[in-house]
Amino acid sequence: MAWMVVGLVAGLLARGVTGTNRRADLHLGCLGTIVVGVAGGLLGGMMFNLAGNEGIGEFGLRSLFLAFVGASLLLLVVGALGESGRHERR
Repeated sequence: MAWMVVGLVAGLLARGVTGTNRRADLHLGCLGTIVVGVAGGLLGGMMFNLAGNEGIGEFGLRSLFLAFVGASLLLLVVGALGESGRHERR
């Protein structure tokens, strides 16, 4: 349950920072936002672990920050892939 809350908050923050809220081609509901946030937590934890830092351990602001970083990166990559696919189809 705590992962869902962290995922939702991180996903909402990432959507706001990356501009996903304003894009019409990427529709994320509440469940999609949670999935992005949780996946971002996994991605952010792996990235920080590979960089030599501790990954996600306890729930707290650090976990939320790692999930936010990962979710933002995930949304930027998905957005870039969506942009390239749309230009190829024209």
